[in-house]
Amino acid sequence: MMPTFTRSAAAGSAVGVVNRIQAKLPEMPAAMAKIAAFLLEQPQAPLELSIMELAEQTGTSAATVTRFCRLIGYAGYVPFRVGIAADVGRSDARESWKADIGRAFGPDDSPRDVLSTLMNAHTRSLQETASLMDLVLMKKIARRIALSTHVDIYGIGGSAVMAKEMQSRLYRVGINTHHWSEVHAGLTSAAIQDQSCVAVGISNTGRTEETIQMLRQAGAAGALTVALSNNPDSPLAEAADLQIITSVHEQFLQPDDLSAKHVQLLVLDLLYLLVAQENFGQSTTKLAASAIAVSAHRRPHRAASKAAPMEQLARPAAERRRRNRV
Repeated sequence: MMPTFTRSAAAGSAVGVVNRIQAKLPEMPAAMAKIAAFLLEQPQAPLELSIMELAEQTGTSAATVTRFCRLIGYAGYVPFRVGIAADVGRSDARESWKADIGRAFGPDDSPRDVLSTLMNAHTRSLQETASLMDLVLMKKIARRIALSTHVDIYGIGGSAVMAKEMQSRLYRVGINTHHWSEVHAGLTSAAIQDQSCVAVGISNTGRTEETIQMLRQAGAAGALTVALSNNPDSPLAEAADLQIITSVHEQFLQPDDLSAKHVQLLVLDLLYLLVAQENFGQSTTKLAASAIAVSAHRRPHRAASKAAPMEQLARPAAERRRRNRV
């Protein structure tokens, strides 16, 4: 059974071939015009049809198809199909760029244009997240974390970086914290939480299945659950007791871009500082202890050592001036 085709948005992707057909259409005899009419409606059809099948679909012959290909600038049917494939590939690459990189950025944009667009998007996302922030809620979450016996933080992929960063900060101020990016280990930890624990799930889209599963498991075990997401209507937000919603302009950037991470980091920075305030005495003691522990691995400031070479350079110059006066 031969393939059948319907007109779709993809029909315009072989734009180079379509332009050639339209340019030569006035010169075509009736038989070739039938091929042209078919291909203007379904320009990708030759990718799936043999020359005989195309001839049958258009009511012509293989010889007429060959002459048609030559008229529009191809040596034969095979080079004609290659031309269509190349057109489709270029179109697909553009669409892939738009889907994966973002519509505001073009592959030929100058570095200055890219930087300007990034700055606008990131700044606007940070400002809007700050304006939407429920500070009473943030204080409540910080207090629960400060009083908790254990905190679990769940994140997959890019959000795992944020989860690890938050775990490191909370641990330094004396909060018993773990981060989980592997679902089996995360579910195991979530299952042994209780009412004295807090669980935080991080996902910009709010649709990461593993994060949703871990947070739900922690909630079922009795922990207070918190969702950090850009989507207030997401499954992650619905699964949590409390929601922290960020703002990311996805018309500029995609969900996994750094703009999303920056607003997440803003929220986590604020939460960390509020927790540190809640446990001020413990926080300062723990931070001082950790600073002393790593001090031997940090090089001292070299301001004093830099002054000595400058003095040595100054002495010969002064000596030369003294000799010249003599």
